[in-house]
Amino acid sequence: MSFSNTAGQVIRCKAAVAWEAGKPLVIEEVEVAPPQAMEVRLKILFTSLCHTDVYFWEAKGQTPLFPRIFGHEAGGIVESVGEGVTDLKPGDHVLPVFTGECKECRHCKSEESNMCDLLRINTDRGVMLNDGKSRFSINGQPIYHFVGTSTFSEYTVVHVGCVAKINPAAPLDKVCVLSCGISTGLGATLNVAKPKKGSTVAIFGLGAVGLAAAEGARIAGASRIIGVDLNAKRFDEAKKFGVTEFVNPKDHDKPVQEVIAEMTGGGVDRSVECTGSINAMISAFECVHDGWGIAVLVGVPNKDDAFKTHPMNILNERTLKGTFFGNYKPRSDLPSVVERYMNKELELEKFITHEVPFSEINKAFEFMLKGDGLRCIIRMDA
Repeated sequence: MSFSNTAGQVIRCKAAVAWEAGKPLVIEEVEVAPPQAMEVRLKILFTSLCHTDVYFWEAKGQTPLFPRIFGHEAGGIVESVGEGVTDLKPGDHVLPVFTGECKECRHCKSEESNMCDLLRINTDRGVMLNDGKSRFSINGQPIYHFVGTSTFSEYTVVHVGCVAKINPAAPLDKVCVLSCGISTGLGATLNVAKPKKGSTVAIFGLGAVGLAAAEGARIAGASRIIGVDLNAKRFDEAKKFGVTEFVNPKDHDKPVQEVIAEMTGGGVDRSVECTGSINAMISAFECVHDGWGIAVLVGVPNKDDAFKTHPMNILNERTLKGTFFGNYKPRSDLPSVVERYMNKELELEKFITHEVPFSEINKAFEFMLKGDGLRCIIRMDA
């Protein structure tokens, strides 16, 4: 695929524009400006819909900002690069990521953190860092970016620190889901909870992120993976991801942490919470075994929530951890996650339950709103 005719030029292409909150996206012809310093322009081949897109499209998140191009789980090819970009070139296969890795700040230089000072997720910002302007427009009207990616467009411009170069042999229609939710859940287990072979793990919430956390427990060799969810319809699907037992809190007249403690002789070795419910977070912490249990929080709570537990739960040597994007550094670590898939260690196909052409992108929103399936792949060339 040659891009020699478009480098340095404005590109006109199709994009799905959200003109106002909660209204169907409209396929429009947009103008995409060339990349500026430390930016790359990407041709998006496949994108998928994540719940975060829906949350901000419904304007339930932070400051509503419209018109906007959503999308942040995707795979594509570098079309052109801006000044100062040295580690990417046209033709490279990449995953754009909603958070970044500048490689220069204290977080990026720390082996323990992936929370880049410069490129950490910012849902309020709708423009590029370089000049505070959008690279998208329609008849001169700026169209805002979303979390620095805006992948619901055939072409998009992204900061170089938010682009992971991957194996060109990897199928982009599969590995695109690694640029957000699946990596978040997988890394929460493998990088943060770190269950030992033969250990017991409880997963709270069996949506896509929770099932990715279960997949991580399966890869780690957990002997028991207990799935906790209020929706029993999710249990059959979860068996494909290694979940061995299920608990629906609604079926019990005692706190679910007590149920799990009874099932496991005092508590699980590890737990991963993927719901955002403050009650689930507390249960996930209180259900781990004293002396060595580790609970990892993944879900994002409401802003007024407060985490309450008795201090003795901590003094009895339980550990509570949080995680952001599974503790993966996007540029440094995502290529190796892709290789896990290429080596058949990680199974991605079972996360992909629907596929639609770009012209029918609103169907993906319908699937998500109905709770139908896990991930819907959107083919940009169809």
